[in-house]
Amino acid sequence: MEILQIVGLGLIGATLTLVVKPKSPQIAFLLSVLVGIFIFLFLLDKISAVFAILQQLAEQAHVNPVFLSTILKIIGIAYIAEFGASIVRDAGEDSIAQKVELAGKVLILVLAVPIIQAILQTILQVLP
Repeated sequence: MEILQIVGLGLIGATLTLVVKPKSPQIAFLLSVLVGIFIFLFLLDKISAVFAILQQLAEQAHVNPVFLSTILKIIGIAYIAEFGASIVRDAGEDSIAQKVELAGKVLILVLAVPIIQAILQTILQVLP
């Protein structure tokens, strides 16, 4: 059960961070970031498997590859922005974390505009 390994790593990292934080907050922060990176790397195989399945399904459904690519980019931006904002929030900088989240949302909106445009054009073609 992989979730037990991830939770175990998280608990060990949190415990070590709590022990180290009073003496060296910088080391505690770096430890927190490293645990987050290790968890992300642990999940990388799972993420790539999901991407492969989605690509296969899109090919079977004859979905334009540009749309799938854009949706995957949007998902990636959402996860990366959340991960980055969490790290910044752990450093005690809530206002910067909010800016990271805002940047992620704006980038998602920029990527979504062509999809929204294509949907609207399709609707206009169907309507008399």
